[in-house]
Amino acid sequence: MKLYFAPMTCSLSPHIVLRELGLPFELIRVNNQTKRTGEGRDFLKINPKGYVAALQLDNGEVLTEGPAILQFLADQVPGNTLAPAVGTWERIRLQEHLNFISSEIHGASAPLFSAEIPEAVKAIFRQRLFKRLDYLNVQLGSQDYLMGSFGIADAYLFTVLTWLPTFNIAIAEWPALASYMKRIGPRPSALAAIAAEEATSPV
Repeated sequence: MKLYFAPMTCSLSPHIVLRELGLPFELIRVNNQTKRTGEGRDFLKINPKGYVAALQLDNGEVLTEGPAILQFLADQVPGNTLAPAVGTWERIRLQEHLNFISSEIHGASAPLFSAEIPEAVKAIFRQRLFKRLDYLNVQLGSQDYLMGSFGIADAYLFTVLTWLPTFNIAIAEWPALASYMKRIGPRPSALAAIAAEEATSPV
């Protein structure tokens, strides 16, 4: 498999999961501006949507969208603890978490990266994001991980929460979330994924 990634993006979450599962993969960096890959290819021919993450399978198929990639990866290793089995109520709960993170945390954060959006508009997105962080702070105040033990939803949430310093948002204002990040940050999979991405050459 090939994982197409860019630094400081949601592609970190499948990268962490690949390492958690011990699956073999090749890491390929993408330049988000030029849409060129570290292989010298046109990324738009790999993923016409133009953004990471993209997972290219050994049969040539390309899978996009983080929640879909994360679930696909977890299902490649039967019996792992990162995702409940397909068809169970717990799997539906996992999908609920993934959709919440995608739409309400990831989606609310994305505009804050843009230099073209006026600060007054960003303030609206910040307030929406703060309400979602308040919710998560309560949820994680009574449990270590979203579904009790570390799973693919945690890899995703950890990834998007690493963006907060970029927006000058102090996670310390949400103590349960700050503790959550301290639990996940030292995981070997997270440390290895971040180090591997930092070690790649700019495209």
